[in-house]
Amino acid sequence: MSKLLKTAALAVTLSCAIPVPASTQNYPLAPGNYTEVAMIDVADGGGMQYATYLANEWRKAQEFAKSKGWIVSYAVFNNVNSRPGEPDLYLSVTFPSFPDAAEDEKRDQAYRDFMKRTDTQMIAESGDRAKFRTVLGSFLLRELKFK
Repeated sequence: MSKLLKTAALAVTLSCAIPVPASTQNYPLAPGNYTEVAMIDVADGGGMQYATYLANEWRKAQEFAKSKGWIVSYAVFNNVNSRPGEPDLYLSVTFPSFPDAAEDEKRDQAYRDFMKRTDTQMIAESGDRAKFRTVLGSFLLRELKFK
């Protein structure tokens, strides 16, 4: 293929790749809230302990965050037909945006004050929950809303 033909082919290809102005695009979806989902494996015999923690402490913390407008909603989902290696529970928290570093520090302090616990106490309590649950990981979703 001659150099002239290659240049012409490239010019045609690039002319097809020219972006259309945003004003003429009509993408039908718009970004919405984020949802973080934690995957939890509950140890055999630990269901009641973990359910009690969720119903008391976890829910209290989520209601506090909701009252402050930091989150929109939260939920616990049971993996009814879990297969080996899959989590037993999914904990979801939905929120509109991520706080910047200063706001994050402010929220952490407000949360510690509300729960009346130090970081050391909260870390120890989290470690104690490891006796009856394992956090397998988490994922972050972003809702796409129809325009």
